[in-house]
Amino acid sequence: MLIISSDIFAQSPDDTHNNEDNHRHSNNEISIATSAPYFVNEKKISYSLHAHYIYYIPNTQFGIGAAYEAILLEPKHNTFGFVTSYRPMERLSLALSPGITFENNNSTPFFSLHTEIYYEFEIGKFHVGPAFEFAYDPNDYHLSLGLHVGFDF
Repeated sequence: MLIISSDIFAQSPDDTHNNEDNHRHSNNEISIATSAPYFVNEKKISYSLHAHYIYYIPNTQFGIGAAYEAILLEPKHNTFGFVTSYRPMERLSLALSPGITFENNNSTPFFSLHTEIYYEFEIGKFHVGPAFEFAYDPNDYHLSLGLHVGFDF
């Protein structure tokens, strides 16, 4: 019975212990990620930069914002999107970003969908950690493993 009581107390929202796991994020986040995406159909590795701004809705685990991705080597493209984010745990974030992609060799923009998962190690208002991305568009899809760096304010 003592063990059960201890677990319930540990989950109490009134717990005032100063613990790193109880850190609260700010409502705003600006992040950049760098990676080497692998394009599955083309069997090519490229280089990408991904940036986003997310506003986290107060007292929830959800955020909304804007995202941008640039594939800097072949197959070059730029993607602009709307991003939604969910934090199932304090340091883990999942993002879903539908958007419009513009390829250098194609004058017609097209729909794309990016998903990203990243884990954060906090250093003050900054957070750094690994990120994995899966992106789909009608021409190809790519998988990326990279480094996510963000700033909370």
